[in-house]
Amino acid sequence: MNEMRARIDQNGRVVIPASIRKAMGTKTGEDVLLRFDGEQLHISSQEASIKHAQELVRRFIPAGRSLVDELLAERRADAARE
Repeated sequence: MNEMRARIDQNGRVVIPASIRKAMGTKTGEDVLLRFDGEQLHISSQEASIKHAQELVRRFIPAGRSLVDELLAERRADAARE
């Protein structure tokens, strides 16, 4: 793990070093997700957070099942009933 020192300014801001922003794949103006677990603050890119959420959900979906296809089929059936 790479550790670097950063300072919190009077407005509570912390500058993420450029090398870490580059490794995270974030750009100026992008949002990041902050998670505090009671002891540590974790910062992740939205892309990484989405990927993690997809991996968590994927554990509960049987192979070959497509939730997207199921949702589209439901929406088409609802539209046909209207």
